[in-house]
Amino acid sequence: MAFAKRHYTKVLALIGFLLAWQLFIVVTGVREYIVPSPLVTFQRLFDPDVAAKYQWLRHIEATATEVLVAFVVTAVTGVGLAILISWSPFLRRLITPILTIFNSLPKIALAPLFLLWFGYGILPNTLIAVLIAFFPVVINTAAGLDAVDDDLLDLVRYLHGTKLQVFTKIRIPNALPYMFAGFKMSATLCVVGAIVGEFIASTRGLGYVIQSAQAMIDTPTMFASLLLIAALGLSLFGAVSFVERLVVHQTRLEST
Repeated sequence: MAFAKRHYTKVLALIGFLLAWQLFIVVTGVREYIVPSPLVTFQRLFDPDVAAKYQWLRHIEATATEVLVAFVVTAVTGVGLAILISWSPFLRRLITPILTIFNSLPKIALAPLFLLWFGYGILPNTLIAVLIAFFPVVINTAAGLDAVDDDLLDLVRYLHGTKLQVFTKIRIPNALPYMFAGFKMSATLCVVGAIVGEFIASTRGLGYVIQSAQAMIDTPTMFASLLLIAALGLSLFGAVSFVERLVVHQTRLEST
């Protein structure tokens, strides 16, 4: 019941969007190969014969695997790099320019290199997703680790607290909201990165389905793939938000 109260506006907004979409098709009479109706799009997903033809589960599994692996790698490496940056001014000066260079590179230009080095499959797509998604985690976490009140730090130093204690007891708990903000951005960017990789170096995945459907001008299948991609992004974003509420709430209880 609490879940329904909290999310009913989102559900109503989604229903309203689908109704408006269907109404637009009915009123304008636009051709299916340009913009399909929601009914035709969902038919592509739930009709057993169509689902068997396009092997949705196989492609969903491939994309979901790439997204989840990329997100875990991004979270671990991003938080680790942020801690190194905040821990040592020398490491900050060393790591920050390298991160800036990698973030400035157009990831689509790296995809052919990953294809050459790693071949087709999940690995190059996952690496592209990691490169696209890890920077917000690093920046947000580092900002949270540094955003500590100077008076509180002075008090801890007066009480002879060690640098490790400052990090574990003050900086990291203070950085949790910033960290999860980076995780939320990373959740959606991992989906984008995985699809970018599948456009270039894949024989499986929802991005591959879109590319194949485009060659056959199968617009309903393209729209169905886009709905599944959006569902993956929303699911991961929602999972991160749920964990955030649990972790931040527990941290606040421990601090009181």
